[in-house]
Amino acid sequence: NIQTNEEVAIKLENVKTKHPQLLYESKIYRILQGGTGIPNVRWFGVEGDYNVLVMDLLGPSLEDLFNFCSRKLSLKTVLMLADQMINRVEFVHSKSFLHRDIKPDNFLMGLGRRANQVYVIDFGLAKKYRDTSTHQHIPYRENKNLTGTARYASVNTHLGIEQSRRDDLESLGYVLMYFLRGSLPWQGLKAGTKKQKYEKISEKKVATSIEALCRGYPTEFTSYFHYCRSLRFDDKPDYSYLKRLFRDLFIREGFQFDYVFDWTILKYQQSQIASAPPRVAGHGAGPSGLTPPVLQNDSQSGAVEGRISGWSAMDRRRAPPPIASVGTSNKQKAPVGNDAPISKDPAVCTLPISLCRIGLGYCDWKIRAPDTVFQFLVQERNNVLTSQIFLVNLAFMTCSYKLVLLFAEVLPALCKCHVGLYYHSVIFVSLVFQLVVNVLFSSSRTPIIIFYFLVSGHHDS
Repeated sequence: NIQTNEEVAIKLENVKTKHPQLLYESKIYRILQGGTGIPNVRWFGVEGDYNVLVMDLLGPSLEDLFNFCSRKLSLKTVLMLADQMINRVEFVHSKSFLHRDIKPDNFLMGLGRRANQVYVIDFGLAKKYRDTSTHQHIPYRENKNLTGTARYASVNTHLGIEQSRRDDLESLGYVLMYFLRGSLPWQGLKAGTKKQKYEKISEKKVATSIEALCRGYPTEFTSYFHYCRSLRFDDKPDYSYLKRLFRDLFIREGFQFDYVFDWTILKYQQSQIASAPPRVAGHGAGPSGLTPPVLQNDSQSGAVEGRISGWSAMDRRRAPPPIASVGTSNKQKAPVGNDAPISKDPAVCTLPISLCRIGLGYCDWKIRAPDTVFQFLVQERNNVLTSQIFLVNLAFMTCSYKLVLLFAEVLPALCKCHVGLYYHSVIFVSLVFQLVVNVLFSSSRTPIIIFYFLVSGHHDS
């Protein structure tokens, strides 16, 4: 946009093309507008010899990220993607359309504050499967030509059966196994013509049992395929059941729903290597030992998803700064429900400036850190703020105002961690209030009472 300098995505189609579809696709985008993970359409029209569709600019596709991660994704990453991808398919179906071309290339990650949100694109092959008003389903038909991408097409699609909701979900299952396995059994088949290749893929797919396809991976993937293939042509899938399958597996594996994907970690590690200063030999400098940051999460279901940024470039002037903590493992035990959890594991808050530079993440939640950040061993507390208040109160109790000033100097360091203006204000007001009360009343119990009140109020907020 030459007026705002905002970058957008532009899809072009020659007006003389034999089978134009961009106008049709733009109409479907209009119907889907407002849905989570649906890009906004800015404009559609004709410019010279081209039909033009202007949309939000998005990030890399899942195929791009799959290649970036050496063509294999971890179970944790696949499960986090699966939850969002099922949501996207469910939303498209709720608007009476089938996608009919489910594949990694058609799922993109967002940019900036939406870098952890999955978007679905490319509705050129989409089809209405029911009447919008009456919900009357389209009739069952056979002898249909293959529509979509053969690698991820359902068995029924290969057999020439009219596609319905079950087929989008079966295709999604193949995408998930593709991410886990690195490839599918029917890839790389050679044939003289495209039709012969499709036939070979169909034969191999039919001959490959679900158990063989999912061997070596959690049984939930087998259950997913069995459920999809058990659906009748016009059945409404139980999307909640499918999401629950994978969420229960996520809990059992002890993963944390923190939106730290494989590519987040890889990008972070690369940035650390690139920005690491040259080491001087003979001074005992070994590997940094830094592990990728564990970012706090946002609600997974509903319209609010993926508020944590990924590794894309971001504009820090318009968005809240990132909050991150460095942990030791992605496999952290934490309760996971329909909404993504907040980790209860303490972790040391560090490298806020580096994280801000590479844009690894945003978060509105409180950062977590143990009291050992200040080399002061006390009862374990939940976060930096309660530690800060505790130490200031302790200083007041000992009537050591030099100690008060010393701990108060920790506040600017905390501010660099970007906890948020509200919490900064709470701490500042509490410090002033406690100072006044202690000067007036000189009571050693007063700071304890104020400390209890502040900590309770902080957790309630």
